[in-house]
Amino acid sequence: MRRRATTRSSRRIALAVVACVAAWSAGTTPAPAASSVDATRSGDVVIEAYGDSTTLGISCADGRCGPRPQNAVTYLQDDLRAAHGERVSVANYGIGGTMATQLLDGSSRNPPWKARLATSPAQIVTINYGINEVMRNQTPEQFYAAETALVKDALAAGKLPVLQTSNPMPDGRLNAKLGAMVAMTRRVAQEQHVPLVDHYASIQTLADWKGMMSDGAHPKPELYRVKAGHDFEVIDPLVQKLLREAPTASSAANHAASPAETGRERAAPHARVAGSQS
Repeated sequence: MRRRATTRSSRRIALAVVACVAAWSAGTTPAPAASSVDATRSGDVVIEAYGDSTTLGISCADGRCGPRPQNAVTYLQDDLRAAHGERVSVANYGIGGTMATQLLDGSSRNPPWKARLATSPAQIVTINYGINEVMRNQTPEQFYAAETALVKDALAAGKLPVLQTSNPMPDGRLNAKLGAMVAMTRRVAQEQHVPLVDHYASIQTLADWKGMMSDGAHPKPELYRVKAGHDFEVIDPLVQKLLREAPTASSAANHAASPAETGRERAAPHARVAGSQS
């Protein structure tokens, strides 16, 4: 009897989460952060954040769900600019209801991943998926293949990919399935030698983390604030390195640009993990 009740509860949560993001996944592609800098300026660091509704910043209150300005991407940009000024910009390309395979293959609204990378001004791209893979019964193996391709393509394009595990889900059965997806993200980070922010592990060390969720999948602003702090721990050293290596205006005028490092070379000294429980 208890198992049946738990299953029914999980199904209700799943339906609620799907309903919450359905309107946003059907809408237009969200614009990146309005404060994005001109990427052609010498010395700028541009970061692009890709992911699902938890990247976009959906949160629920009083029975209504929608993107909030108080999200992890906005908080991360605030922290980086507090440390480094206007030279750092973080653009939010999260889309509700999406999976890693959709970022890889593209859609009617967005070009395939390789095409996006070819025109992207970003030096760093963050990738955060897993929840919708659970909701749509994708296998961990399918998720692993998609994330591996996303990372390899980013490295080949000279970008530095930073993988992020999903925040946990309050429902125990769904969270266990999410754990299998998280294991794939950790595996990809290890195999491809790229940085990882392990939100799934770090958030579950908080005694009251379930009370910081707005529904079955989306954090409240205070938990988005926590996520941004974990992101900053991993990304700030990468930004510092890029800023140190950025040519000054005079050197850029007097010297030809040297070949860009590959994303893998940039990542190697900083392939750290935030929030892991090793």
